[in-house]
Amino acid sequence: MKRILTAAALCLAGPATAQELPCRLALAMGLDISSSVNSAEYDLQMNGLIAAFRDQTIRDAILSVPGTEVQVMVYEWSGYVQQDAVVRWRALRNEADIDAFADELSMHFRIYSDFPTAIGRALEYALEEFERLPTECSQKIVDLSGDGVGNDGPPAISYWPELAAAGVTVNALVIAGAAPDPVAHYQFSVITGPGAFHLVARNGFVDYPDLIKGKLEREFQPVLMLSDTE
Repeated sequence: MKRILTAAALCLAGPATAQELPCRLALAMGLDISSSVNSAEYDLQMNGLIAAFRDQTIRDAILSVPGTEVQVMVYEWSGYVQQDAVVRWRALRNEADIDAFADELSMHFRIYSDFPTAIGRALEYALEEFERLPTECSQKIVDLSGDGVGNDGPPAISYWPELAAAGVTVNALVIAGAAPDPVAHYQFSVITGPGAFHLVARNGFVDYPDLIKGKLEREFQPVLMLSDTE
């Protein structure tokens, strides 16, 4: 019995044109813009995300599996009815695609600033967006930022069965410091799915730019699977 370590994305067989590249990952990034996030913290979050997509380490991770693409989208979330796409699904196949995506992010302005925290609805919105994917993707991830526990609408944990059925993993970047503790809330009641993880910003949103870079690098790495062959 021999065990072989392979990148799942590399198992996608056959040649493909630029319009038909197999999608190895769909990543939906949800940014917390609830009332607890002030304008300076919002800027740290958005500018940190833009800088991450302009960082060569992240770009290399996105393009690490030649002949495939990743699909990415960004949305903002706060109260139960305040969920809005910043940039809808974009295929990232090359450096120019990544440049265009970062440029789109840089042109966005915050819409809401005074609504509560509906984490469950943020996950439901992501599920709706996955249904709008223009292509099938081997892996689906929701990447949520948040600085508080859910206090509006159904709890995040109530969406776990739907997320599992859709093959979606939920990761998080949690900003510590509020009470009740958002770190424990995200760890035990929000993140879910194969390989789910969370990172913690101990010094507030100041930590966000560095953490989101490390988080995206990890998420964009090819998925490794063990398979048995005789």
